[in-house]
Amino acid sequence: MGYWSYREELSRAHKLRRVYYEVLRDDLDEFVLQYGLVESYDNFKKNNMEYPFVERRELKPRARIPGFEYEEHNAFLIIFIEDTIPASFKKYIRFFDVNKTVKSNLLASGVLDLSSEFDRGWKYLDSVRFNEFLRKMVPVDYALLIQRDPVSRATDRYALSHYHVRIDWPIAEAAEEMGKDLRYIIKDLYERGDKCAEDIQKKFFEMYGLPIMAGGRRTAASVAAQYLKRLNSISTVYVSSSESRCVLRFSERGISRYTLVRFTLAEMLEVSGENSMNLETFTSNYVIDYEEKDGVCILRVDYDHTSPAKPPPDGKIRAIKAETAWNTISNQLVMPRPGVWKYPLLRVNVVYT
Repeated sequence: MGYWSYREELSRAHKLRRVYYEVLRDDLDEFVLQYGLVESYDNFKKNNMEYPFVERRELKPRARIPGFEYEEHNAFLIIFIEDTIPASFKKYIRFFDVNKTVKSNLLASGVLDLSSEFDRGWKYLDSVRFNEFLRKMVPVDYALLIQRDPVSRATDRYALSHYHVRIDWPIAEAAEEMGKDLRYIIKDLYERGDKCAEDIQKKFFEMYGLPIMAGGRRTAASVAAQYLKRLNSISTVYVSSSESRCVLRFSERGISRYTLVRFTLAEMLEVSGENSMNLETFTSNYVIDYEEKDGVCILRVDYDHTSPAKPPPDGKIRAIKAETAWNTISNQLVMPRPGVWKYPLLRVNVVYT
């Protein structure tokens, strides 16, 4: 059982809302991949710079990621919630009237200038101008908050309601809550000593597929994802990092990492052959560019939690083991280029080869 309600358990009205949310999330997936990966790649090309591809070994659980940031790589943090976030959450997720997406705030903060065209309807995901508006907003520091509009009572309508949203929940409290959920502690992070507390905090980062010294946006994303488990609805957190050169998605489905990889001609022939398509069809729909003879594609890697990262079936308290892995790869998939409509994701096995 998840921390959210499964669709089969919802009312018919909320079942429809869940479907609508997932359809909108599909569109948001397309946007973040285009902006976070494809346009980042284009930034390097425009500056005559070699793109720093992620090595495939970096996609393994617990792999070390080089600690170097690339200014050309687009970075952002987006929180997308199925329902409306409660006012009580403002203590740790900072969304107020001062950072609502209204014209006066956007002008005062410099996001818009006096000559900028703006219509308040653009902030709704069903607006034809939403992607254009979102593109203006993603470079703003901290997080963007997208949630159901409580004013639109007749229909479920989603809007980019707040920008410059800070995540102020302490990591120690996030790790403590995780430790209690997984039955490594009962009441307090330090109840079993400093060593156990340190191990739980390290495992919190591993739980979300991050290195211990992960940068600010990725840490904020993991903390937000943990805090939003308090909701009965589902939520999705997207984070793009200029250090890891990837897009991470935390959702009720787990962790997904999207990154650009190079496929040799032999690999492209193998993948297309295994999926009963010719090479031309593959390159037309899955390759975003070429590096010499290699095709540049978007790879999605999904991670599942191992048993130590899941609540124990018997509910008993247990000891934490630092050496035990908490994640394992469940899927490796080649994504169609953003905008491709009818071609599916293709299964591959490239991380461990």
